[in-house]
Amino acid sequence: MERRINVVFCAVVAALGGFLFGFDTAVISGAEESIQEIFGLTDFWHGFTVAIALIGTMIGAIEAAKPADKFGRKKTLIIIALLYSVSAVGSALSENWYSFLFYRFIGGLGVGASSVVGPMYIAEISPFNRRGRLVALFQLNVVTGILASFFSNYLLLAVGENAWRWMLGVEFFPAFVFFILIFFIPNTPRWLVRQKRIADAEDVLVRLGETNVKSEMDEIVDSLTFELSAAKERLFQKKYSLPILYAVLIALFNQLSGINAIMYYAPRIFELSGVVKNYALLQAVAIGFTNLIFTVIAMSIIDKFGRKNLLIIGSIGTMIFLGLVARTFYLQKQSNYGVMLYLIGFIAFFAFSQGTVIWVFISEIFPNKIRAKGQALGAFTHWAGAAIISWTFPVVANSKLIGPGNSFMFFSVMMILQFLFVLKFLPETKGKSLEQIEKDLKITK
Repeated sequence: MERRINVVFCAVVAALGGFLFGFDTAVISGAEESIQEIFGLTDFWHGFTVAIALIGTMIGAIEAAKPADKFGRKKTLIIIALLYSVSAVGSALSENWYSFLFYRFIGGLGVGASSVVGPMYIAEISPFNRRGRLVALFQLNVVTGILASFFSNYLLLAVGENAWRWMLGVEFFPAFVFFILIFFIPNTPRWLVRQKRIADAEDVLVRLGETNVKSEMDEIVDSLTFELSAAKERLFQKKYSLPILYAVLIALFNQLSGINAIMYYAPRIFELSGVVKNYALLQAVAIGFTNLIFTVIAMSIIDKFGRKNLLIIGSIGTMIFLGLVARTFYLQKQSNYGVMLYLIGFIAFFAFSQGTVIWVFISEIFPNKIRAKGQALGAFTHWAGAAIISWTFPVVANSKLIGPGNSFMFFSVMMILQFLFVLKFLPETKGKSLEQIEKDLKITK
């Protein structure tokens, strides 16, 4: 038998995919203005250039389960690490717009795939009593990666005219570390059982420190049997209409808050308010830091405070601060701190509420038989919304007809609608078994 494996080490390695997820998603914010200038892009095609990674993310998230089931979670993580690495180097060295689009799309595939396979690996490798905390490492690493990308962009601005290439290329280093470390973690027992490699699965369980291997193997077999029967169940049936409606609307409102317009264009938004570029990038670091802190706070209280309560508080807070940002642009006040403080307030309320609640809530409202399909629908809606918002934001924010003021007022109004939807219709799932939630939603067998 090979040496023991530390479960936490395995989880941390898989969660590095989350760090790269966050880094790759937000790093474009520091480079997007230079990219528009160098490639001579209109606002429409500039928005498309930013959104191309999100289009890749949609495809990666939908298709990731196939290679994960065929080749295993470990080999798929290796492929994901290579996608991140190739995207970073290729984007940094691109000499024309078409190659840049291709490499950003490749990175998007990695983001989408890691959002599925990373948590999947961690869940399958973890003991049940530590699973929740270890899976949460992935989400924590996503927001840490966002902060790291903002900080990296600020530091690399001093490089000069090729700073944007370094901003994008530096992602190669954590991606390479991720690639190397994956070789030191095992395949998951669950996947090995699917491949009928029973002895290998038992060996991994022993190496992971499992004391009752037979009981754990029985649970894995029962789970896989149920999964095979669930594969035949259709998602789009009348009895599932409520959870589908809730998942789609929660995912849509998540994006209609303008979160990704802010994450992808934060420095440009600060510049529109009168801040010079180096300070704009520094203020983006404050956005990332706030996002991290309030995500950690929300993760620590979500089970005590409830999903619905957090969403109500978040809706009110984001509505107010988005309205204040809009007001600043309406009054054309050139302030170094006004927009920054309002956006930090928005990020705090967003991270404290829907930024954390969305994935927990969507995972709870679908019955076991269609949970994976329901979560895939929620993820697709989320990333489709992100792509549309990031594509259209530079067009509407820079137009004389709409402008940044009306753009942020639109986001604020969407948060009013979210508040009314959550208050009137959304059920609370805190402290309820999955069976009780199913009964509350009147889902018939």
